[in-house]
Parts: sequence; C-alpha cells; structure tokens
Amino acid sequence: MALVQMVERHLPSRLAGPARKLFHALIEDDDVARAQRMALVAFAIRIVSAAIAFFSQIIQARLMGDFEYGIFVFVWVLVVLFGNLSCLGFHSTIIRFLPQYQGRGEIEPILGLTLTARLVAIGIASLLAVVGLTVLHVGGERIAAYYITPLFLGLFALPMIALGDVLDGTARANSWAVVALSPTYIIRPLLILGLMLGFVGLGQPRVATTAMQAALVATYITTLGQFLTVSWRMRNKFPKSPRRIDFWVWFRVAVPIFFIEGFLFLLTNSDVVVVGLYLPPDQVGIYFAAAKTMAMVQFVYFAVKAAAGPRFSALMNADDIRPLAAFSGKMARWCFWPSLCIGLIVLAAGKLLLGLFGHNFTAGYPLMAILFAGILTKALIGPGEVLLTMAGRQNLCVLLYLIALIANIGLNVTLIPLYGLVGAAMATALATLVEALLLHIAVRRALGIVLFAFADPLSRLKGHDRG
Repeated sequence: MALVQMVERHLPSRLAGPARKLFHALIEDDDVARAQRMALVAFAIRIVSAAIAFFSQIIQARLMGDFEYGIFVFVWVLVVLFGNLSCLGFHSTIIRFLPQYQGRGEIEPILGLTLTARLVAIGIASLLAVVGLTVLHVGGERIAAYYITPLFLGLFALPMIALGDVLDGTARANSWAVVALSPTYIIRPLLILGLMLGFVGLGQPRVATTAMQAALVATYITTLGQFLTVSWRMRNKFPKSPRRIDFWVWFRVAVPIFFIEGFLFLLTNSDVVVVGLYLPPDQVGIYFAAAKTMAMVQFVYFAVKAAAGPRFSALMNADDIRPLAAFSGKMARWCFWPSLCIGLIVLAAGKLLLGLFGHNFTAGYPLMAILFAGILTKALIGPGEVLLTMAGRQNLCVLLYLIALIANIGLNVTLIPLYGLVGAAMATALATLVEALLLHIAVRRALGIVLFAFADPLSRLKGHDRG
C-alpha cells in the first residue's frame, strides 16, 4: 500500500488510477501465488507425514499387538483432542488477526496476540491436566485398569500439545508452512517411534505404557524446539515493540472459533472415542488402523485449508466479493480431485496395507470404503468452515457444527451397538455428509457463493446481476 501511495504522489493524476489498478492486480497475483506455494508445501509435508505416520503405526501395532495398540491409540487421541481444545480457539484467532495487523503495519497487537494465545493455551491445558489427575485419583476404580497409567502419562503432555497448536497457528499466519507443520506431522511421530524402539531395546515391555512414555518425551522435545524456532523468526520479522493486548476483541472471535473447531475436531475423533467406550481395545486398534490408512486422503483437505485461511482473510476486506468466490471455488476443486485419485489408489491397496499392521487388522477393510465415501462428500465442498469463519460468520458455523456433532454422536451411539465397527464407519460417513450439506447451504445463503467442486461459485452472484 505504501508503494501504491508513493506512485500516486509522483505520477500525473490521469496515470495514478491505472497504476493503482496495476499494483493491486500484481499484489493479488502475489497473494494467490503465495497461497499456492503454501498449499504445495503443506501438501508435500502431509504426504511425507502420512507415510511416516502410517509406517510408524504399523511398527507400533506389530510391536504391541492389537490389544495394547488399541489402548495407546485411544489414549493418544484423547490427549491430542483435549490439547487442541485447550487453545480455546486462539491458535486460529492468530490466523484471523495477524495478517490484518501486518497489512496495517501494527506490530504492538501482533506481539500481544501471540503472547496471549500461548498463555491461554498453556493455562487451560494445565488446568485440564489437574482435573484429569484428580479424576484418576478419585474415580480410578471405575476406569479399566489397563487405561490408568497411559492416561496418567498423557495428562502431562497436554500443555505441550496445546502450545504446539498455538505455535502452528502463529507460523501458518506468517506463511511459514514448514515451521508450522513439520514439528507435529514429521518430527514428533519420528521421535515417538524412535524412542519407542529405543525403550524396547533397553528392555522395556512392549505395552501401551511404554508407547505413552515415548509420546510424552517426544511431545516436549518437539514443542520446545518449535517454540524456539517460531520465537526467533518472530523477533527477526517484527521489531521489538511494546505489546498491545486487546483481549476481549480477540476473545469474542476466539470463542466462536473454539466451538467451530472444537466441534469439528470432536466430529473427526469422536468415532475413535465412542468405539473405545463401547468396544474392547483390540477393536479400537482395528478401527483406528482402517481410519488411519484412509486418512492419507485427508491430507489434501488439510493442505488446502492451511493455504486458504490467510487468503480468505485478505480477500474479505475487498469491496468486490467475486475474487473471494472464485478463489473459494478453486479451493473446492483443489480438495476434490486429488482426494478422489489418492482415495481410489489407497482403497485398491487397502487389504495389503491393513495386512501390514497384522493379520487381525484386515478385518477393517470394509470400513475403508465406507469412510472414503464420507471423505469425498467433504472434499466436494472444500474448507467451507474456514470461509465462514473468516467472513465473520462464526456463530452460524458454531450452530452448523453443533448439529453435525450431535448427529455424529447420535449415529455412533446408535449404530455401534447394532453393527460394531461397520456401524462406527457408517456413522462417521453419514455425519460427514451432514456436515458437508450444512456448510454448502450456509455458504450459499450467507455469502452468495456456490461452494461445490462441480459448480460455478459465481452462478448465484451472476443471477443477482441479471435480476
């Protein structure tokens, strides 16, 4: 903007207007290119991370067997879930505000926001850990004995999980894709696997408790390393300045985001949790292996979502909604076609892939096809919840995900007792369909954008123009 203003001051008035349009077009192209670069980097990281996660899970399953493996994945899902919820939405609030502050050259609120987000995440996660320890001490006899020690270890990882999510959001807001994603999705799983193998090599038993010890140590190493890296980059990018803390401004945005992403995260993980509540650990292990194998498709959506957020935020400030609509349609197509291609490949090799976990795990193959159908319904829409959030429609998004979460839990509770693991997969796929339909309708009515991979996102706007 400063460059545009300088051009306007030094050019004749008849040339200043065209120059302004040219510079804005160049800036817009640069923003699109930056979003594409971040999407490609995020996509590459997710490919690598999917391979690492997949093979590390195979090794852990073979080391521990389906029963102990099921205990580990159930507890680890709970730890990651509550660690993410501990951020109270501030990890995404940074993405919402930091690019805008940076565009206006306001350093003080950037420094205040990043500090506030870190303190909130660590504080709430520590509080949840204390509550969890109290529950284990008071009501431990009501919990299956094989879960007690892994849960105890997992509670100590909560603050670092929460801090890591905030650091991820800070890096994504600055378009540092590698710094944002590699600690959680590459470094941490490699450390967990390496430490697990090291502990077993030193004579530790091949059980879930040993795996949780490895996960605890790996989480602290990864998060502290990411903390040092992000802090160093922030100091280099933003000059030292007093912090301005607009807590209530950020909090009013963070709370709806907390409900949106909290419901979404619960929506993504509630199936594993409910399976763990209804079925024995070996069934949890089989379901998780099938879901984890099919989850290789979902990194496409994750990569597009990581790139779309900052660009959506920037386009919201434009007077014309058409660039936002066009970019949204592009994001939906970026989600669907790669998801379809990768999903078909994974499904074709499904039995072979599940067999790598162990002989018992091939029973999860029918679940993969059901889960794939659900993944494609969401891919048809793309990151609609990000679009609504960046448009300030957080309350609408909260309502949508509340409905989707209720449907998810209701379907899981109903179908798992009737059909076991197949019921869990059916419930997840149907809940994802409900989520996709609600997002499509909400974006269409709230913003006038037709968010669908096979539709023209501008068709509704063109209809208004003709009217």
